[in-house]
Amino acid sequence: MARPTISVAPWGTKGVNLYTLANDNQMVVRILDYGGVIQSVSFPDAKGRPGEVTLGFSTLADYEAYNPAPHGARPIGAGIYFGALVGRYANRIAAGSFPLGGRRYQVPANNGPNALHGGPTGFDQKIWSAATSSEPRSVSLELTYLSPEAEMGFPGTLTTVATYTLDTDNGLGFSFAATTTAPTVVNLTNHTYWNLAGEGSGAVLGQLLQIEADSFTPVDAALIPTGEIRPVAGTPFDFRRPTPIGENINGGPQFAAADNEQLARGQGYDHNWVLNQTNPPSLLLAARALDPSSGRELSVYTTQPGLQFYSGNSLTGNLVGSGGHAYGQYSGFALETQHFPDSPNQPTFPSSELGPDETFQQSSVYRLSNARG
Repeated sequence: MARPTISVAPWGTKGVNLYTLANDNQMVVRILDYGGVIQSVSFPDAKGRPGEVTLGFSTLADYEAYNPAPHGARPIGAGIYFGALVGRYANRIAAGSFPLGGRRYQVPANNGPNALHGGPTGFDQKIWSAATSSEPRSVSLELTYLSPEAEMGFPGTLTTVATYTLDTDNGLGFSFAATTTAPTVVNLTNHTYWNLAGEGSGAVLGQLLQIEADSFTPVDAALIPTGEIRPVAGTPFDFRRPTPIGENINGGPQFAAADNEQLARGQGYDHNWVLNQTNPPSLLLAARALDPSSGRELSVYTTQPGLQFYSGNSLTGNLVGSGGHAYGQYSGFALETQHFPDSPNQPTFPSSELGPDETFQQSSVYRLSNARG
C-alpha cells in the first residue's frame, strides 16, 4: 500500500492555503490554515463511489461571512462553524463570565447572553502557522496559533498546536496541545458537520447513531447545563443502541415532559453526553454513526470526557454549500469531543483549568468505513 500524500495550494487571495491529505482508499481530506477548517472529506460508499460527507463552503469569502454570524450575536441555539477548530473555549460559557483565581473574567457574548466557541472572534477566524510531515502510514498537518493575553477576555498567553493526521486505515486524527503563561481555561474541539449519505443529500434524521454514554447534562432555556448528570435510560437521549437521529426529535408521549422540553429548547439535540470513560484519558470509542443507504460508517474515539451531539438544528436553508445545495434543518450532525459546556462555572464537572506548569492535551480519531472495509 502506498503511503498517504499531503500537498498544499493557495486558496483565495488573502494568504490562506488549502492542504490536501489523501490515502490509497480514496479518502481525501482538505484543510484550511484559516480557522483549521476541514473544508472537505471525500470517502467512497459501499459501491466504491466517492462522495463528499461533510458540510462546507466553496470560497473563503463564505467562511468569513457565515462561519461566524454575519450580523451581531447569534440567537440561542444558533451555530454554524462548518469544519472549524473552535476555542479558546469550545461550547458555551454562561453569560460569558467565569471565576478563576479569585477574579472574574468576561468573554463577549455571541450566543444570546452566552459566549459560544471562544466569543465573537475565536480560533475559527485566525490564520494558523502550518507545517507538514509524512510517515509511511500517515501524513500530518500541524497548525500553531499564539493567542495573546486577554484576547476575548481570557487570561494568559495561550500557545496552541493542533495536529490533523490521515492514516492508511481511514482515520482522521485531531490532536490538541496547549500551554499558557498564566492560569486560564481551555476547551478545544473541531466542529465538522457530517452527512454520511453525502453533502447536500437532505436531512440526516434517518442515519443511525450510537453514543457510549449512560448519562447526559440537561440544559436550561439558554442551553447552559443545569449541573445535573441525568441518566439517559427512558429518555430520548438514550443512544446506547443504534438509533435513528430523528426518531425522537419531535418528542413523543412515551417520554416525560421534561425530556421532551429538552429537545424543544434546541429544536433537536444540542447537548453534552457524559462518556463512559473507564480509564481516562485513554483513547476509547465515544460514538458510531451509520448511513444505511450508502453503507458509510463513522466511528469516533477520544480521550475527552464529553461529547456534544448537535443535530444541525439551526440550519435554515439560507446557506448554500460546497456542492451548490442549500442546507436545510438537520442537513448535518456534529460530534464534538470536548470538556463539558460551562465547566468554568460548574465545580462538579471535570475541570477545564490550565496552569502555566501544565500542558493541555486531547486526542480524537474520526474513522470512516463502508461495507467494503
